[in-house]
Order: sequence, then C-alpha cells, then structure tokens
Amino acid sequence: MSDSKPFNEEKDTCGMVCLKYLLCVFNFIFILTGCGVFVVGIWILVQKADYLSLLASSTFAATAIILIITGVVVMATAILGCFSVYKEHKGLLRLYFMLLLIIFLLVTIAGVLAFIYQQQLSDELKWHLNNIMVENYNQPGQESVTQSVDKLQQEFHCCGSVNSTDWERSLYVQSSSAEGRKVPDSCCKTKTERCGIRTHPSNIYREVMGMIFTCCLYRSIKSDPY
Repeated sequence: MSDSKPFNEEKDTCGMVCLKYLLCVFNFIFILTGCGVFVVGIWILVQKADYLSLLASSTFAATAIILIITGVVVMATAILGCFSVYKEHKGLLRLYFMLLLIIFLLVTIAGVLAFIYQQQLSDELKWHLNNIMVENYNQPGQESVTQSVDKLQQEFHCCGSVNSTDWERSLYVQSSSAEGRKVPDSCCKTKTERCGIRTHPSNIYREVMGMIFTCCLYRSIKSDPY
C-alpha cells in the first residue's frame, strides 16, 4: 500500500482513535501558541516602534519579524498536523513530525543563546542608551530620539541609563536650552514645565532605565504581552 493511501487496518482500533484525538488537542494548543507568538511580533512592531530608535542595532528590530515568521510557521505546522491526522496520511505525518523536531531544536537553540547573551545585551543597551542621552537628546534632527527617551522614562518610571546623574554629561543639560534643568522633565514623577530643575528623590524617578528597558524587551520577546 502506498503512502498516499490511508492505513485502514489501524484506523478503527481504540488506540488509534485516542491517538487521533490527542494529536488534535495538541495541534489546537500548538495553533494557539503560534497565534500568541505572531501577536507578540505584531505587538512589538506596532506598540513599541517608538523605542526602536533607541536600540543599538537593527538586529533587535528584526526579532519582531522573526517572531511573526515563527508564529506563521508554527500555525502552518499545526494545521498540517491536523490534516495529516484526519486523512491518516503516513507521508504527511512524517513531514509533520520532522517539522516539529526542527521547531523544537530551533526553540532550544534560541533559548540557550538568549540565556548566554542576556548580560551582554543588557550591557550594550545601557551603554547605547547612555550615549544617546549624552549626545542626541534634544539635539537638532533628533526629535524622534528625544520623544522616545521621554516616553520611555515616563512609561517605566525611570531616569537615566544607570541613574539620574547620567544626565550631568548630557549636551542638552549643559546647554542654555535646558534653562537650568538638571534632568529632562520626563524624569519627574509629576511632569510639569521645568520640573527637572529639582533632582530630589521625592521629585524624580530613581529607577534604572537600562535595566528596565532590557527586562521589558526580554519579556516582550519571550512572552505574550497580554
């Protein structure tokens, strides 16, 4: 009997019926997982697009594209599994299990690499954010960077890459346009005009931007934002 024909001699057994239902349930969960990964990728591109200008390279932005592609591949594999189980097609079942093995290996490798390079990513982000604040914040032609930094500090209640003293070296703070501000107004717990003049802990956030941003990005890549 060729692979293109159903294997009828097994399809009526109790074990085969149970296996078919089990695989259908597994593939349904697999489809939901693929949808989740796909949604995370879209979420990063749409909701966190403002932060992409703060990243050290386009590699991090490409992560969202990779998540979207991965989600599509996972959903397609699950649909293939459902179809092959329904048709009891041996050739398609072999292809399905081969794709499952490849996906498992890729996820394992990605997880290991993420664990190994997590600290390197954190250090690179802190260094890059520090340079942005010192050289680019509120400078001509850097409006998008300025808006991204302000939004980041307000949204995550932080001030500076390491701490608020990072702003002391900023070209903006040292210029006359700062009007006496020691930190941007976006560092303030209650944002008002020129509130950045006063750097008392009761007035400005003390959390570390680099650490918060790294954790946020890492969680966005690994889990569903909802």
